[in-house]
Amino acid sequence: MTDNMLKTGDIAPDFTLPQDGGEPVTLSGLAPAPVVLYFYPKDNTPGCTTEALDFSALLPEFEALGAKVFGVSKDSLKKHENFRNKQDLSVPLLSDAEGDVCERYGVWGEKKNYGRTYMGITRTTFLIGSDGKIAQIWGKVKVKGHADEVLAATRDLVRS
Repeated sequence: MTDNMLKTGDIAPDFTLPQDGGEPVTLSGLAPAPVVLYFYPKDNTPGCTTEALDFSALLPEFEALGAKVFGVSKDSLKKHENFRNKQDLSVPLLSDAEGDVCERYGVWGEKKNYGRTYMGITRTTFLIGSDGKIAQIWGKVKVKGHADEVLAATRDLVRS
């Protein structure tokens, strides 16, 4: 993760990004709904597919709390649409093709895998409260059980 990683309590940087199969999404336009932004490396890879399926399965529970959930990666809208259709995803996917939002959220940086160093998105999730402040951050996410953990935190946020 980069040095400009946001912290709990910071105002979430506003953005407008294109959405697969829908209108562009502007973060500030979603207020006062709580928002979950999960940043993931790449469509149609095993971990990213599992994460998207988990958030899709729980989407009705997030919606019942009034929360909005979005997956964000640098993949194109066409790749997002293919991913969504292939996996029958219900969670909306936002395309940050230029990487500006990834940079502003501090999730773009150097990664290492099997001895190889490269630039990419570090799997990170942000829970943003109705006040536009970051209520919780999960960095270097382990996919198994993650969506459930975010749902529990969203419930706590909405009840407080």
